[in-house]
Amino acid sequence: MTAPRLGWEAFLDLSKALGCVGVEFRNDLKGPLFGGADPAAVGAATRVRGLRFLALAEVKMFNDWSDAKAAEAEALMKIAVAAGAEAVSLIPRNDGVATDRADSRKVSELALREILPMLKAHGLKAMVEPLGFAVCSLRYKDVLADCIDAVGGVGTYYMVHDTFHHALAGFGPIFPELTGIVHVSGVEDPIYLDDMRDSHRVLVGPNDVLGNVAQIRALRAAGYAGPVSYEPFAESVHALDTPQAALAASMEFIRQGVEA
Repeated sequence: MTAPRLGWEAFLDLSKALGCVGVEFRNDLKGPLFGGADPAAVGAATRVRGLRFLALAEVKMFNDWSDAKAAEAEALMKIAVAAGAEAVSLIPRNDGVATDRADSRKVSELALREILPMLKAHGLKAMVEPLGFAVCSLRYKDVLADCIDAVGGVGTYYMVHDTFHHALAGFGPIFPELTGIVHVSGVEDPIYLDDMRDSHRVLVGPNDVLGNVAQIRALRAAGYAGPVSYEPFAESVHALDTPQAALAASMEFIRQGVEA
């Protein structure tokens, strides 16, 4: 999502040039996954560049559980294994169904319980991402933490700490020990949290109103030592012909802020 106009090889080259530890690929961009390339070839090219394939996204609406959803999850896991990915990403339904805590816990726990043996059979982890929108069926991290514990999923299930969604959900506890990856994006428009949408998400800079640097500092101070990954959805970012300079500047801004 950081550079969706780039082909997969150019994306890997960009990541290496920026000194990244790894990459995430996703299946909801225009065109076929990996541009139709063999997942094994993509995985080999990732490793040759010294990069980790951190996660393959995503199983959408994972907690709208059904036989069809199980088949969708299984198919993504097979691609992840072929590509050498460490994890798959699970995204909850975001359509106004099962939004109260009790229903959120019920539908999410059911799906996580069913997916767990599938993940173990494939030797994969899963990154589960709470979304901060009021219409989301898994908005709060404490609900997810309870679900992971209830299904015996510690060590297989990890949270995505998305700085945008964490802010929209009202901040709250951060669960560093359960966090597997951090997604960052900034919002610079002077609007209410409830009015923020994916289209507002840009690279993190000095005008960010979400407190990205403060969130990362808190996670690091609490013991999180994992990767931080960009997830900007704004068309202004996607339109960049050469995103390397803008990304490097944003990374340096975050680095200086976190290390200050």
